[in-house]
Amino acid sequence: MKNEERGKFSGRLGFVLSAAGASVGLGNIWRFPYLAARYGGGAFLLVYIILAATFGYTMIIAETSIGRSCKRGPVGAFNLYSKSKGIRAGGWLNAVIPILIVPYYSVIGGWVCKYLYEFICGDMNRITSDTFFTDFITSGWEAEIWFAVFIFFVLAVIWLGVNNGIERVSKFMMPVLVILSIVICIYTLTRPGALEGVKYLLIPDFSHFSWMTVVSAMGQMFYSLSIAMGILITFGSYMKDDTSIDHSTIQVEIFDTAIAILAGLMIIPAVFAFFGGNPETLNQGPALMFITMPRIFADMAGGRLIGILFFVLVLFAALTSAIALCESAVSTFVDEFGWSRYKGTSIMAVIILLLGTLSCLGYGPLAGVKLIGMQFLDFFDFMTNSVMMPIAAIFICLLVTKHMGLDKIEAEVTKGGHSFSRKKIFNFMIRYVCVAFAFIILLSSIASAFGWIKI
Repeated sequence: MKNEERGKFSGRLGFVLSAAGASVGLGNIWRFPYLAARYGGGAFLLVYIILAATFGYTMIIAETSIGRSCKRGPVGAFNLYSKSKGIRAGGWLNAVIPILIVPYYSVIGGWVCKYLYEFICGDMNRITSDTFFTDFITSGWEAEIWFAVFIFFVLAVIWLGVNNGIERVSKFMMPVLVILSIVICIYTLTRPGALEGVKYLLIPDFSHFSWMTVVSAMGQMFYSLSIAMGILITFGSYMKDDTSIDHSTIQVEIFDTAIAILAGLMIIPAVFAFFGGNPETLNQGPALMFITMPRIFADMAGGRLIGILFFVLVLFAALTSAIALCESAVSTFVDEFGWSRYKGTSIMAVIILLLGTLSCLGYGPLAGVKLIGMQFLDFFDFMTNSVMMPIAAIFICLLVTKHMGLDKIEAEVTKGGHSFSRKKIFNFMIRYVCVAFAFIILLSSIASAFGWIKI
Protein backbone atom coordinates (compact mmCIF):
# COMPACT_ATOMS: atom_id res chain seq x y z
CA MET A 1 0.00 0.00 0.00
CA LYS A 2 1.54 3.31 -1.04
CA ASN A 3 1.95 5.88 1.68
CA GLU A 4 0.01 8.54 -0.21
CA GLU A 5 -2.98 6.19 -0.34
CA ARG A 6 -2.82 5.49 3.38
CA GLY A 7 -5.76 6.61 5.50
CA LYS A 8 -5.28 9.56 7.85
CA PHE A 9 -6.94 10.98 10.92
CA SER A 10 -8.27 14.49 10.31
CA GLY A 11 -6.24 15.89 13.22
CA ARG A 12 -5.33 15.51 16.89
CA LEU A 13 -8.93 15.06 18.07
CA GLY A 14 -9.44 12.20 15.63
CA PHE A 15 -6.28 10.45 16.80
CA VAL A 16 -6.90 11.07 20.51
CA LEU A 17 -10.50 9.81 20.46
CA SER A 18 -9.57 6.80 18.31
CA ALA A 19 -6.54 5.91 20.45
CA ALA A 20 -8.57 6.48 23.62
CA GLY A 21 -11.27 4.28 22.14
CA ALA A 22 -8.65 1.58 21.64
CA SER A 23 -7.54 1.94 25.26
CA VAL A 24 -10.95 2.24 26.90
CA GLY A 25 -12.45 -1.23 26.82
CA LEU A 26 -13.82 -4.00 28.96
CA GLY A 27 -10.65 -3.96 31.04
CA ASN A 28 -11.45 -0.44 32.24
CA ILE A 29 -15.07 -1.24 33.06
CA TRP A 30 -14.68 -4.40 35.13
CA ARG A 31 -10.99 -5.34 35.47
CA PHE A 32 -9.83 -2.04 36.96
CA PRO A 33 -12.56 -1.90 39.66
CA TYR A 34 -12.01 -5.43 40.93
CA LEU A 35 -8.19 -5.13 40.92
CA ALA A 36 -8.46 -1.81 42.74
CA ALA A 37 -10.80 -3.41 45.26
CA ARG A 38 -8.51 -6.40 45.79
CA TYR A 39 -5.25 -4.49 46.10
CA GLY A 40 -5.93 -1.60 48.41
CA GLY A 41 -8.28 0.78 46.62
CA GLY A 42 -6.61 4.19 46.77
CA ALA A 43 -3.11 2.68 47.05
CA PHE A 44 -3.68 0.71 43.84
CA LEU A 45 -5.04 3.82 42.11
CA LEU A 46 -2.01 5.91 43.12
CA VAL A 47 0.45 3.29 41.84
CA TYR A 48 -1.55 2.94 38.62
CA ILE A 49 -1.44 6.69 37.92
CA ILE A 50 2.34 6.84 38.56
CA LEU A 51 2.93 3.91 36.19
CA ALA A 52 0.66 5.36 33.50
CA ALA A 53 2.55 8.67 33.67
CA THR A 54 5.95 6.94 33.27
CA PHE A 55 5.84 3.46 31.71
CA GLY A 56 2.56 4.08 29.86
CA TYR A 57 3.65 7.48 28.54
CA THR A 58 6.96 6.05 27.32
CA MET A 59 5.43 3.15 25.40
CA ILE A 60 2.71 5.28 23.79
CA ILE A 61 5.29 7.86 22.67
CA ALA A 62 7.57 5.13 21.30
CA GLU A 63 4.91 3.24 19.37
CA THR A 64 3.17 6.32 17.97
CA SER A 65 6.49 7.84 16.86
CA ILE A 66 7.55 4.59 15.20
CA GLY A 67 4.31 4.47 13.22
CA ARG A 68 4.26 8.11 12.12
CA SER A 69 7.93 8.25 11.21
CA CYS A 70 7.60 5.52 8.59
CA LYS A 71 3.86 5.57 7.78
CA ARG A 72 3.77 1.80 8.14
CA GLY A 73 2.26 -0.79 10.44
CA PRO A 74 4.33 -2.83 12.92
CA VAL A 75 5.78 -5.28 10.36
CA GLY A 76 6.86 -2.56 7.95
CA ALA A 77 8.26 -0.43 10.77
CA PHE A 78 10.42 -3.21 12.21
CA ASN A 79 11.63 -4.18 8.70
CA LEU A 80 12.57 -0.57 7.96
CA TYR A 81 14.48 0.18 11.15
CA SER A 82 16.25 -3.12 11.77
CA LYS A 83 18.37 -5.47 9.69
CA SER A 84 18.23 -8.17 12.38
CA LYS A 85 15.85 -11.03 11.59
CA GLY A 86 15.42 -11.61 15.31
CA ILE A 87 14.25 -8.05 15.95
CA ARG A 88 12.13 -8.04 12.79
CA ALA A 89 10.19 -10.95 14.27
CA GLY A 90 8.94 -8.44 16.83
CA GLY A 91 7.02 -6.67 14.07
CA TRP A 92 5.11 -9.81 13.20
CA LEU A 93 4.52 -10.52 16.89
CA ASN A 94 2.97 -7.06 17.34
CA ALA A 95 0.88 -7.66 14.21
CA VAL A 96 -0.38 -11.13 15.19
CA ILE A 97 -1.53 -10.17 18.70
CA PRO A 98 -4.65 -8.21 17.64
CA ILE A 99 -5.53 -10.96 15.15
CA LEU A 100 -5.73 -13.39 18.10
CA ILE A 101 -7.38 -10.98 20.55
CA VAL A 102 -10.30 -9.77 18.41
CA PRO A 103 -12.06 -13.18 18.19
CA TYR A 104 -12.32 -13.90 21.92
CA TYR A 105 -12.82 -10.23 22.79
CA SER A 106 -15.79 -10.23 20.40
CA VAL A 107 -17.26 -13.21 22.24
CA ILE A 108 -17.37 -11.12 25.42
CA GLY A 109 -18.76 -8.26 23.33
CA GLY A 110 -21.55 -10.62 22.35
CA TRP A 111 -22.30 -11.24 26.02
CA VAL A 112 -22.66 -7.48 26.48
CA CYS A 113 -25.08 -7.32 23.51
CA LYS A 114 -27.15 -10.09 25.08
CA TYR A 115 -27.40 -8.30 28.43
CA LEU A 116 -28.32 -5.01 26.79
CA TYR A 117 -31.08 -6.77 24.87
CA GLU A 118 -32.37 -8.47 28.01
CA PHE A 119 -32.43 -5.22 29.98
CA ILE A 120 -34.45 -3.62 27.19
CA CYS A 121 -36.88 -6.48 26.53
CA GLY A 122 -36.37 -9.22 29.12
CA ASP A 123 -37.61 -10.20 32.57
CA MET A 124 -35.51 -8.60 35.34
CA ASN A 125 -36.09 -11.56 37.64
CA ARG A 126 -34.70 -13.93 35.02
CA ILE A 127 -31.65 -11.74 34.32
CA THR A 128 -30.72 -11.64 38.00
CA SER A 129 -31.24 -15.36 38.67
CA ASP A 130 -28.29 -17.39 39.93
CA THR A 131 -27.96 -19.41 36.72
CA PHE A 132 -28.75 -16.87 33.96
CA PHE A 133 -25.16 -15.97 33.08
CA THR A 134 -23.87 -19.54 33.25
CA ASP A 135 -26.81 -20.88 31.26
CA PHE A 136 -26.21 -18.29 28.56
CA ILE A 137 -22.45 -18.73 28.05
CA THR A 138 -22.84 -22.53 28.04
CA SER A 139 -25.83 -22.40 25.65
CA GLY A 140 -23.64 -22.82 22.59
CA TRP A 141 -25.41 -21.43 19.57
CA GLU A 142 -27.34 -18.67 21.33
CA ALA A 143 -24.03 -17.22 22.52
CA GLU A 144 -22.73 -17.70 18.96
CA ILE A 145 -25.56 -15.57 17.54
CA TRP A 146 -24.81 -12.66 19.88
CA PHE A 147 -21.10 -13.01 19.08
CA ALA A 148 -22.01 -12.65 15.38
CA VAL A 149 -24.09 -9.54 16.12
CA PHE A 150 -21.13 -7.88 17.80
CA ILE A 151 -18.62 -8.64 15.04
CA PHE A 152 -21.07 -7.34 12.42
CA PHE A 153 -20.92 -3.90 14.07
CA VAL A 154 -17.12 -4.02 14.28
CA LEU A 155 -16.53 -5.11 10.68
CA ALA A 156 -19.01 -2.59 9.31
CA VAL A 157 -16.93 0.24 10.79
CA ILE A 158 -13.66 -1.24 9.47
CA TRP A 159 -15.10 -1.50 5.95
CA LEU A 160 -15.86 2.25 6.05
CA GLY A 161 -12.17 3.11 6.54
CA VAL A 162 -10.05 5.29 8.83
CA ASN A 163 -11.74 8.67 8.51
CA ASN A 164 -15.31 7.71 7.63
CA GLY A 165 -15.37 4.68 9.91
CA ILE A 166 -13.00 4.58 12.88
CA GLU A 167 -12.64 8.32 13.48
CA ARG A 168 -16.31 9.15 12.92
CA VAL A 169 -17.53 6.36 15.21
CA SER A 170 -14.97 7.28 17.90
CA LYS A 171 -15.97 10.93 17.79
CA PHE A 172 -19.55 9.85 18.53
CA MET A 173 -19.02 6.95 20.92
CA MET A 174 -16.32 8.37 23.19
CA PRO A 175 -18.19 11.55 24.28
CA VAL A 176 -21.35 9.48 24.79
CA LEU A 177 -19.33 6.98 26.82
CA VAL A 178 -18.07 9.79 29.09
CA ILE A 179 -21.56 11.26 29.54
CA LEU A 180 -23.06 7.85 30.38
CA SER A 181 -20.23 7.18 32.85
CA ILE A 182 -20.89 10.46 34.65
CA VAL A 183 -24.67 9.90 34.73
CA ILE A 184 -24.34 6.40 36.19
CA CYS A 185 -21.67 7.59 38.65
CA ILE A 186 -23.92 10.36 39.94
CA TYR A 187 -26.78 7.92 40.38
CA THR A 188 -24.58 5.34 42.11
CA LEU A 189 -22.96 7.86 44.44
CA THR A 190 -26.34 9.03 45.71
CA ARG A 191 -27.18 5.56 47.07
CA PRO A 192 -27.01 5.20 50.88
CA GLY A 193 -23.63 3.80 51.96
CA ALA A 194 -21.95 4.57 48.63
CA LEU A 195 -19.55 7.15 50.10
CA GLU A 196 -17.67 4.39 51.92
CA GLY A 197 -16.86 2.93 48.53
CA VAL A 198 -15.67 6.34 47.29
CA LYS A 199 -13.31 6.65 50.27
CA TYR A 200 -12.01 3.14 49.67
CA LEU A 201 -11.23 3.89 46.01
CA LEU A 202 -9.81 7.40 46.31
CA ILE A 203 -8.05 7.51 49.71
CA PRO A 204 -4.82 5.42 49.80
CA ASP A 205 -4.63 2.91 52.64
CA PHE A 206 -1.06 1.66 52.65
CA SER A 207 -1.84 -1.02 55.21
CA HIS A 208 -3.18 -2.97 52.19
CA PHE A 209 -0.14 -2.17 50.04
CA SER A 210 2.06 -5.05 48.85
CA TRP A 211 4.38 -5.91 45.97
CA MET A 212 1.37 -7.46 44.23
CA THR A 213 -0.28 -4.02 44.26
CA VAL A 214 2.54 -2.82 42.01
CA VAL A 215 2.54 -5.93 39.78
CA SER A 216 -1.23 -5.85 39.34
CA ALA A 217 -1.31 -2.11 38.64
CA MET A 218 1.51 -2.60 36.15
CA GLY A 219 -0.38 -5.34 34.35
CA GLN A 220 -3.62 -3.34 34.27
CA MET A 221 -1.85 -0.24 32.94
CA PHE A 222 -0.04 -2.32 30.33
CA TYR A 223 -3.21 -3.83 28.89
CA SER A 224 -5.47 -0.81 29.45
CA LEU A 225 -3.35 1.55 27.34
CA SER A 226 -3.23 -0.89 24.38
CA ILE A 227 0.55 -1.19 24.61
CA ALA A 228 2.32 -3.74 22.37
CA MET A 229 -0.71 -4.72 20.31
CA GLY A 230 0.34 -3.03 17.08
CA ILE A 231 -2.57 -0.59 17.49
CA LEU A 232 -0.55 2.49 18.44
CA ILE A 233 2.02 1.92 15.69
CA THR A 234 -0.83 1.57 13.18
CA PHE A 235 -2.71 4.62 14.48
CA GLY A 236 0.57 6.57 14.58
CA SER A 237 0.99 5.82 10.87
CA TYR A 238 -2.37 7.54 10.26
CA MET A 239 -1.36 10.64 12.25
CA LYS A 240 -0.61 13.87 10.40
CA ASP A 241 2.87 15.37 10.78
CA ASP A 242 1.53 18.61 12.27
CA THR A 243 -0.17 16.79 15.17
CA SER A 244 1.66 16.87 18.53
CA ILE A 245 2.51 13.34 19.63
CA ASP A 246 3.33 14.55 23.15
CA HIS A 247 0.06 16.41 23.70
CA SER A 248 -1.95 13.58 22.12
CA THR A 249 -0.28 11.00 24.38
CA ILE A 250 -1.04 13.03 27.49
CA GLN A 251 -4.69 13.35 26.45
CA VAL A 252 -4.97 9.60 25.83
CA GLU A 253 -3.45 8.95 29.28
CA ILE A 254 -5.90 11.31 30.95
CA PHE A 255 -8.89 9.94 29.05
CA ASP A 256 -8.06 6.32 29.79
CA THR A 257 -7.31 6.91 33.48
CA ALA A 258 -10.43 9.06 33.92
CA ILE A 259 -12.66 6.34 32.46
CA ALA A 260 -11.03 3.73 34.71
CA ILE A 261 -11.68 5.93 37.77
CA LEU A 262 -15.26 6.58 36.64
CA ALA A 263 -15.74 2.82 36.23
CA GLY A 264 -14.45 2.36 39.77
CA LEU A 265 -16.87 5.03 40.99
CA MET A 266 -19.73 3.30 39.18
CA ILE A 267 -19.07 -0.16 40.55
CA ILE A 268 -17.22 -0.06 43.90
CA PRO A 269 -19.60 2.39 45.67
CA ALA A 270 -22.55 0.38 44.33
CA VAL A 271 -21.12 -2.79 45.87
CA PHE A 272 -20.60 -0.96 49.17
CA ALA A 273 -24.15 0.42 49.02
CA PHE A 274 -25.85 -2.88 48.29
CA PHE A 275 -23.43 -5.49 49.67
CA GLY A 276 -21.61 -3.52 52.38
CA GLY A 277 -18.28 -3.76 50.53
CA ASN A 278 -18.16 -7.57 50.74
CA PRO A 279 -14.60 -8.53 49.61
CA GLU A 280 -15.82 -11.68 47.84
CA THR A 281 -18.28 -9.61 45.83
CA LEU A 282 -15.64 -7.04 44.89
CA ASN A 283 -13.19 -9.71 43.71
CA GLN A 284 -15.54 -11.50 41.34
CA GLY A 285 -13.92 -10.26 38.11
CA PRO A 286 -16.14 -10.87 35.04
CA ALA A 287 -18.99 -11.97 37.30
CA LEU A 288 -18.97 -8.49 38.85
CA MET A 289 -20.25 -7.03 35.58
CA PHE A 290 -22.51 -9.86 34.43
CA ILE A 291 -23.93 -11.13 37.74
CA THR A 292 -23.44 -8.62 40.58
CA MET A 293 -24.18 -5.38 38.72
CA PRO A 294 -27.49 -6.66 37.23
CA ARG A 295 -28.59 -7.64 40.75
CA ILE A 296 -27.70 -4.15 41.97
CA PHE A 297 -29.70 -2.58 39.13
CA ALA A 298 -32.68 -4.81 39.97
CA ASP A 299 -32.67 -3.42 43.52
CA MET A 300 -32.45 0.20 42.36
CA ALA A 301 -35.35 2.51 41.68
CA GLY A 302 -35.35 2.86 37.90
CA GLY A 303 -32.88 0.01 37.74
CA ARG A 304 -33.92 -1.16 34.28
CA LEU A 305 -33.08 2.24 32.76
CA ILE A 306 -29.77 2.43 34.65
CA GLY A 307 -28.98 -1.12 33.50
CA ILE A 308 -29.68 -0.18 29.89
CA LEU A 309 -27.43 2.88 30.15
CA PHE A 310 -24.69 0.81 31.82
CA PHE A 311 -24.63 -1.87 29.14
CA VAL A 312 -24.79 0.73 26.35
CA LEU A 313 -21.70 2.24 27.99
CA VAL A 314 -19.97 -1.15 28.19
CA LEU A 315 -20.95 -1.95 24.59
CA PHE A 316 -19.45 1.30 23.32
CA ALA A 317 -16.24 0.61 25.26
CA ALA A 318 -16.06 -2.93 23.85
CA LEU A 319 -16.77 -1.77 20.29
CA THR A 320 -14.14 0.98 20.22
CA SER A 321 -11.45 -1.43 21.45
CA ALA A 322 -12.48 -4.21 19.09
CA ILE A 323 -12.55 -1.78 16.15
CA ALA A 324 -9.01 -0.62 16.95
CA LEU A 325 -7.73 -4.19 17.27
CA CYS A 326 -9.39 -5.22 14.02
CA GLU A 327 -8.08 -2.15 12.18
CA SER A 328 -4.53 -2.98 13.24
CA ALA A 329 -4.93 -6.48 11.82
CA VAL A 330 -6.51 -5.29 8.56
CA SER A 331 -3.78 -2.66 8.16
CA THR A 332 -1.15 -5.41 8.32
CA PHE A 333 -2.94 -7.40 5.60
CA VAL A 334 -3.16 -4.31 3.38
CA ASP A 335 0.44 -3.20 3.96
CA GLU A 336 2.24 -6.53 3.83
CA PHE A 337 0.17 -8.52 1.32
CA GLY A 338 -1.08 -5.69 -0.89
CA TRP A 339 -4.72 -6.63 -0.32
CA SER A 340 -7.55 -4.15 -0.62
CA ARG A 341 -9.26 -2.98 2.59
CA TYR A 342 -12.34 -4.97 1.55
CA LYS A 343 -10.33 -8.18 1.08
CA GLY A 344 -8.36 -7.67 4.29
CA THR A 345 -11.54 -7.07 6.27
CA SER A 346 -13.19 -10.13 4.70
CA ILE A 347 -10.22 -12.35 5.60
CA MET A 348 -10.28 -10.94 9.13
CA ALA A 349 -14.00 -11.72 9.34
CA VAL A 350 -13.28 -15.39 8.55
CA ILE A 351 -10.50 -15.54 11.19
CA ILE A 352 -12.76 -13.94 13.80
CA LEU A 353 -15.59 -16.35 13.05
CA LEU A 354 -13.36 -19.43 13.21
CA LEU A 355 -11.33 -18.59 16.33
CA GLY A 356 -14.24 -16.78 18.00
CA THR A 357 -16.47 -19.79 17.56
CA LEU A 358 -13.93 -21.92 19.42
CA SER A 359 -13.97 -19.43 22.30
CA CYS A 360 -17.75 -19.07 22.15
CA LEU A 361 -18.47 -22.79 22.23
CA GLY A 362 -15.61 -23.49 24.65
CA TYR A 363 -17.95 -23.07 27.62
CA GLY A 364 -20.69 -25.15 25.98
CA PRO A 365 -20.38 -27.99 23.42
CA LEU A 366 -16.56 -27.80 23.42
CA ALA A 367 -16.19 -27.50 27.20
CA GLY A 368 -14.40 -30.84 27.35
CA VAL A 369 -11.63 -29.64 25.03
CA LYS A 370 -8.88 -27.77 26.89
CA LEU A 371 -5.43 -26.40 26.09
CA ILE A 372 -2.93 -26.59 28.99
CA GLY A 373 -5.95 -26.96 31.26
CA MET A 374 -7.77 -23.89 29.91
CA GLN A 375 -10.91 -23.36 27.89
CA PHE A 376 -10.30 -21.77 24.46
CA LEU A 377 -11.18 -18.20 25.53
CA ASP A 378 -8.98 -18.39 28.62
CA PHE A 379 -6.15 -19.91 26.58
CA PHE A 380 -6.21 -17.17 23.93
CA ASP A 381 -6.38 -14.53 26.64
CA PHE A 382 -3.43 -16.09 28.47
CA MET A 383 -1.27 -16.43 25.35
CA THR A 384 -1.86 -12.86 24.12
CA ASN A 385 -2.02 -10.88 27.38
CA SER A 386 0.35 -12.87 29.55
CA VAL A 387 2.95 -14.11 27.07
CA MET A 388 2.93 -12.34 23.71
CA MET A 389 2.27 -8.72 24.72
CA PRO A 390 5.12 -8.38 27.26
CA ILE A 391 7.51 -9.96 24.75
CA ALA A 392 6.24 -7.59 22.04
CA ALA A 393 6.89 -4.64 24.36
CA ILE A 394 10.46 -5.82 24.88
CA PHE A 395 10.95 -5.95 21.09
CA ILE A 396 9.65 -2.36 20.79
CA CYS A 397 12.10 -1.15 23.44
CA LEU A 398 15.00 -2.93 21.70
CA LEU A 399 13.98 -1.52 18.30
CA VAL A 400 14.03 2.03 19.71
CA THR A 401 17.22 1.80 21.78
CA LYS A 402 19.39 -0.50 19.65
CA HIS A 403 18.27 0.13 16.07
CA MET A 404 16.07 3.19 15.50
CA GLY A 405 17.78 5.44 18.05
CA LEU A 406 16.42 7.87 20.63
CA ASP A 407 17.33 10.83 18.42
CA LYS A 408 14.88 9.59 15.77
CA ILE A 409 12.10 9.43 18.34
CA GLU A 410 12.90 12.92 19.63
CA ALA A 411 12.95 14.32 16.10
CA GLU A 412 9.52 12.81 15.41
CA VAL A 413 7.97 14.04 18.67
CA THR A 414 9.34 17.58 18.26
CA LYS A 415 8.56 17.84 14.53
CA GLY A 416 6.99 21.20 13.74
CA GLY A 417 8.28 22.74 16.96
CA HIS A 418 6.10 20.62 19.26
CA SER A 419 7.15 19.94 22.86
CA PHE A 420 8.52 16.73 24.39
CA SER A 421 7.42 17.39 27.98
CA ARG A 422 8.77 14.22 29.61
CA LYS A 423 11.85 13.65 27.47
CA LYS A 424 14.09 12.76 30.43
CA ILE A 425 11.51 10.30 31.80
CA PHE A 426 11.12 8.76 28.35
CA ASN A 427 14.86 8.31 27.82
CA PHE A 428 15.39 6.78 31.27
CA MET A 429 12.36 4.47 31.05
CA ILE A 430 13.00 3.19 27.52
CA ARG A 431 16.69 2.55 28.24
CA TYR A 432 16.59 1.02 31.70
CA VAL A 433 13.12 0.31 33.07
CA CYS A 434 10.52 -0.68 30.47
CA VAL A 435 12.18 -3.97 29.53
CA ALA A 436 12.43 -4.91 33.20
CA PHE A 437 8.75 -4.03 33.74
CA ALA A 438 7.74 -6.15 30.75
CA PHE A 439 9.76 -9.11 32.11
CA ILE A 440 8.06 -8.72 35.51
CA ILE A 441 4.63 -8.73 33.88
CA LEU A 442 5.57 -11.75 31.75
CA LEU A 443 6.95 -13.83 34.61
CA SER A 444 4.27 -12.89 37.15
CA SER A 445 1.44 -13.54 34.68
CA ILE A 446 2.80 -16.97 33.75
CA ALA A 447 3.38 -17.83 37.42
CA SER A 448 -0.19 -16.78 38.23
CA ALA A 449 -1.68 -18.78 35.33
CA PHE A 450 0.04 -21.94 36.56
CA GLY A 451 -0.88 -21.28 40.19
CA TRP A 452 2.64 -20.59 41.41
CA ILE A 453 1.63 -17.19 42.78
CA LYS A 454 -1.72 -15.54 43.36
CA ILE A 455 -2.49 -12.25 41.60
